[in-house]
Amino acid sequence: MARVLIVDDSRTSRKILRGLLEEEGHEILGEATNGQEGYDKYAELRPDIVTMDITMPVLDGIAALKKIKDDFPDAKVVMITAAGQKTKIVEAVRNGATEFVAKPFDRDNLKSIIAKVAG
Repeated sequence: MARVLIVDDSRTSRKILRGLLEEEGHEILGEATNGQEGYDKYAELRPDIVTMDITMPVLDGIAALKKIKDDFPDAKVVMITAAGQKTKIVEAVRNGATEFVAKPFDRDNLKSIIAKVAG
């Protein structure tokens, strides 16, 4: 199973993601509440997968994705998107996002995407 870092400014989203991922046997290495904290924790913890919200304070998810991919090209980052963020999804894919999951979370979709990314 994968070692995961959850990056999301929403406490509720982090809690839901943690529950769903732990239910599937994944280990949650840590959580971050903004993109800069997410980058710092990625560098420290080196998780197998990062779930990264797009809209966050300090450093948004796209900027954090770019920073992580610049320094750690093999990083696997799954972007978390709200409905109506199609242009952000395209930008995330261009910048190296491995996959993306839409909010509200669909348990089966999330499960299959994380399993696919974990390899």
